[in-house]
Amino acid sequence: MGKTRLEAFSDGVLAVIITIMVLEMKAPHGVELEALTPLVPVFLAYVLSFVMIAIYWNNHHHLMHACQHVSGGVLWANMHLLFWLSLVPFTTAWMSENHFASLPVALYGAVLMMAGVAYYLLAHCLMSTHGQDSEIVRSLGTDFKGKISVVIYAVAIPLAFWSGWVACLLYVAVAAIWFIPDRRIEKVLAGEGSPAAGGHL
Repeated sequence: MGKTRLEAFSDGVLAVIITIMVLEMKAPHGVELEALTPLVPVFLAYVLSFVMIAIYWNNHHHLMHACQHVSGGVLWANMHLLFWLSLVPFTTAWMSENHFASLPVALYGAVLMMAGVAYYLLAHCLMSTHGQDSEIVRSLGTDFKGKISVVIYAVAIPLAFWSGWVACLLYVAVAAIWFIPDRRIEKVLAGEGSPAAGGHL
């Protein structure tokens, strides 16, 4: 089956997720600069989550560009990914409202880790659907960055109960790994060869 509806639906869901997050930033009642102070943790959490969602959108776009068709299993794998990403606004709000307390930060990391696992499953479902000689298999390579990202999340979650800020720094580190767009799929589709490593968030 075609991939157009899957792409359109996913884009719509990610757009709604970002919209929900920004709506959590309530305008202060005061007009002084100090009135913005309580919004600082909310803004910081929003920026981090916005970057995370943007990275997923970029990688998802490239992934869909490399595939030619989707199966029923791919549709469910994609819904699994969207499920975890749809929880990002809730965990972002809980984390920011409680000033990066341990449990909210740990839950935030757990959602991000599960989203990373879900993306891994989606990518490998697409690889299975297209076969070992397909462009998408050559594009993803060994998936090193995706694997190390999940490992960092797994380390950060228990660390959150020692220091929420240290855990958040590890989440930022994952975002930094993926801040520069990954050109693997573009290179393969352009015929520049098969990269040795690949991945997702």
